[in-house]
Amino acid sequence: MKDLIKLVDDLPWIVKIILALPGLDIVWAIYRIIKGYVKKDGVLLIIGVIWVLLGLAITWIFDLVTTILYKHPKLT
Repeated sequence: MKDLIKLVDDLPWIVKIILALPGLDIVWAIYRIIKGYVKKDGVLLIIGVIWVLLGLAITWIFDLVTTILYKHPKLT
């Protein structure tokens, strides 16, 4: 699983932006869940679950804006 986290972290900036678009934002939600599990971080795990539930409606905007500004989504 650590390899998957490294793979996503090393993606090009434009690919990260594409993955933050509506419908594809589920990738960031799953990434947060996996990273929370690997780091044993319950808060990140809960945030990942919330992202899955609200991702199509609201959270993709947050991921898109933070990816554009900071080159990766925040809360990861």
